[in-house]
Amino acid sequence: MFLFSVFVSLLAFLGVFEFCRMALPGRVVPGVVTAAFASLIPYLFSIRSWHYLLVAITVFLLASALYFLFTFNDIRQVVAECGALSFGILYVPLLLGYLTMLRAGHLGVKWIFLMMFIVMAGDSAAYYLGSLFGKRKLYPAVSPNKSIEGALGGLAGSVVGALLFRFLFFTEIAVPLCLAAALVVGVAGQLGDLFESLLKRSCGVKDSGTIIPGHGGVLDRLDSILFAAPVIWFFSTLG
Repeated sequence: MFLFSVFVSLLAFLGVFEFCRMALPGRVVPGVVTAAFASLIPYLFSIRSWHYLLVAITVFLLASALYFLFTFNDIRQVVAECGALSFGILYVPLLLGYLTMLRAGHLGVKWIFLMMFIVMAGDSAAYYLGSLFGKRKLYPAVSPNKSIEGALGGLAGSVVGALLFRFLFFTEIAVPLCLAAALVVGVAGQLGDLFESLLKRSCGVKDSGTIIPGHGGVLDRLDSILFAAPVIWFFSTLG
């Protein structure tokens, strides 16, 4: 469990650093500091230290306020920069923290793999079916290449992936619960993908980073997981 928390914390650090580099260009020091702080959040989730988490976020917000008070460049951009920095510690590490809570729960490893099957099967089906049959644009302002047909195909792929994993490895959960999780988590994953595309377009970048050659940054790989993690955690509490 400890090693898993460390791994998730590392992902949080890299993800927040990429976000800060996109949203706050030129602010390297607060980006690194924010990423370092944010990497603690998944660990605090894993030990359920809610009071420590509250204190840590409070200290971060106060420190950020003082930082911008004495280092601003354009006073008209202070609110936007404060908002971006604060959002960075919520968007990536807070959502990733649900993975550590999920791992600590009953049958946590299987729930995590179920989520991965749902997301990966959905992504693959959306890509291939969208390439073959996609005609109607899903949301061209945010992601011009995605189609309604691809989104529906991805949802079908999520259901198939979930059922396959359930019958092979996760017979402890009921089929109706598995189907419900597949549909809701599948939709959440697609929304997470769209939201990250929105962020990148807003920041004027193609990829969040270059740490994964040919595949962009950590955020590009985690976009669906970020939205899927809290949803699958909720379903795990029902099972």
